[in-house]
Amino acid sequence: MKKKKSIPTSPISHQVQEGAKTVALTGLTLGVLFLFLIPMVYGIVTALKTDSQFSKIGAPWYPASEDKISYQGEEYDLYLVPMNGELREMALIKKGRQSSMLLDPQNVEAGPFEWEGQWRKLERSWTPNPRWQNFVKAWNAIDFPILLRNTVMYAGITTIGAVSSASLVAYGFARFHIPGKNILFMLMLSTVILPSAVTLIPTYFVFLQLGWVGTWLPLIVPAFFSWGTNVFLMRQFFMTIPRELDEAAMIDGAGPFRIFISIILPQSVPALTAVALFHFFYAWNDFFGPLIYLAGNPDKFPITVGLTAFNNLYSQSTNLIQAASLISAVIPILVFFFSQRVFMQGVTFTGVEK
Repeated sequence: MKKKKSIPTSPISHQVQEGAKTVALTGLTLGVLFLFLIPMVYGIVTALKTDSQFSKIGAPWYPASEDKISYQGEEYDLYLVPMNGELREMALIKKGRQSSMLLDPQNVEAGPFEWEGQWRKLERSWTPNPRWQNFVKAWNAIDFPILLRNTVMYAGITTIGAVSSASLVAYGFARFHIPGKNILFMLMLSTVILPSAVTLIPTYFVFLQLGWVGTWLPLIVPAFFSWGTNVFLMRQFFMTIPRELDEAAMIDGAGPFRIFISIILPQSVPALTAVALFHFFYAWNDFFGPLIYLAGNPDKFPITVGLTAFNNLYSQSTNLIQAASLISAVIPILVFFFSQRVFMQGVTFTGVEK
């Protein structure tokens, strides 16, 4: 029997297939990105609306204000009225059941005229009018400078403690021969599995006996004793660094700490950045810890707890709540934007061998 010969694919068809895959992948990526951006866009649009726009029937989704006209010392609303096959802006001077009195804003001198129809079926005329002053009002309403100062201090100090302690512990697990090292490493990782609700009461009792409740110490000090997740990520990265570099430094007379400072850390900038950003975002969004340990001390509240108090005071002002939330998200977005390349390298290298 003769074997069938395979027909080679032409370069043109191969390029078409590759182009179709690229288009499909790009479309899928843009679709996912659109879904993720919907809440952000909704928050921005809501923050720029007026209070009255939420209660008006038929109000547009974008920030806008109702068009009005002054006539004989009074203000009248503008409606879109069908006339001669087109929609025209007319001021509703006097409302009626079957007929109403309208005024043409383009020809005020002509005076009001009678229009046959039900005015309730007419749509209001709206003009885009974003209210940027909502951000200023939200900023002044809850004393944002103090909240930002507290949040930056909390996130910054704990990030320094988390990165420094995790890198030291990970260096020990990655480079030193310790009896029972694997068992100790598994025990450390097991702390991640424990729910925070299990350790909440014992931890709070210890800090209460130390007299730390009501201060920043219960939130800052634990960060300097490393967390299991951070140690795991750092250890995975340190193990990818060739040991030949350590041995070369030892030949030159460098000790373990000098190797750590001069060899390991400069090679681990992506991992350090990833761990730093993970912890920074965690501390910036931390709500439960500050709420428990800083209760009764509003001058020490971070943004998360301050926003909760703000929501209770302005529960009816959705636009101000969204404006305050967007202000609190500016710094994390900027931090991630300027460090995203190094951050993505760290996330990749901690799980993939170089």
